Amino acid sequence: MPETIRLTTTAKAAGCAAKLSPAILDAVLKRLPRQIDPNVLVGFETSDDAAVYRLSDNLAIVQTVDFFTPIVDDPSLFGQVAAANSLSDIYAMGGRPISALTIVAFPTSGRPEILEEILRGGLSKMSEASCTVVGGHSIRDDELKFGYAVTGVIHPGKVWKNVGARPGDVLLFTKSLGTGVIATALKQGLAEAAWVAAATDSMTRLNRDAASALHEVESTKNGEGPIHAVTDVTGFGLLGHAREMAVGSAISMQINHEQIAYLPGAVEAARGHFFSGGLKNNRDFCEGCVNFLDQVTEEFRALLFDPQTSGGLLVSIAPESADYAITALKRFNVSAQVIGEIIPRRSPLIEIA
Repeated sequence: MPETIRLTTTAKAAGCAAKLSPAILDAVLKRLPRQIDPNVLVGFETSDDAAVYRLSDNLAIVQTVDFFTPIVDDPSLFGQVAAANSLSDIYAMGGRPISALTIVAFPTSGRPEILEEILRGGLSKMSEASCTVVGGHSIRDDELKFGYAVTGVIHPGKVWKNVGARPGDVLLFTKSLGTGVIATALKQGLAEAAWVAAATDSMTRLNRDAASALHEVESTKNGEGPIHAVTDVTGFGLLGHAREMAVGSAISMQINHEQIAYLPGAVEAARGHFFSGGLKNNRDFCEGCVNFLDQVTEEFRALLFDPQTSGGLLVSIAPESADYAITALKRFNVSAQVIGEIIPRRSPLIEIA
């Protein structure tokens, strides 16, 4: 790497936009043989955020792995974003992260101080999450990649899954959309500084506080809790992850695009057609199950397919608990909006007003 370098220029795709097409993954995973292990509480069959493996009646581990190419130019911030994104899967399952293994692909010609800053940034975010980095693995690669395999703990009876949404539930969404289009604009040198600052602030913010607020909501109810399904919105975009929830729960959704929060500059970047290959893959995969009403303009349609990095939590919750959940989230300084509702299964699967 030269003396001064913008990390985003070294990769073909930025952040979670570098993921494989969901169509390819869906086709391949369906052909794999089923594994039989009664202790696997959550495997890859429902494309959930992380795996859950029961160790005892009172303890299970949550496991996830996530790594990607640079989505910001600053090495330390790249490390922080990668760490926050990896931790998010644990929080989305309702777990508590405890340890992590580092994954690094770094160019032979790369400057060691850049690698140090990436590792230092990631370590700082892991420390914020009280998650201990215990080792890792590195390889030589012309394209820089970084991330973590994270292990968490959870009670086997208190796992949040991305399936289980019920008709009558409302959909809550934390954080704002638009990291993908802003990252693409940054990669092309056309993003405004304020856009990048807002997106970076969002991507480095842990979903820990959002999960803590939701745990508080669950604890106020005796017996079955009001939270029926949870997923974090990352590389497959809001609609890609909503589709997984809808298919796995055998329900449909109605979403109001005007109730969704968008990052500063996201709408402008979408109007400028700063679309990644990941956005196109997401659109190709799930556009057939989505009906957009005429009032939804093209830039907002694109943003709903936009790959997010370290995005917010999408929550299907009983309607009588929604207001309390939003209040609890605000106490944890987490902004959340009701963006839609769950309805009985019909075609199309998801309607956007």
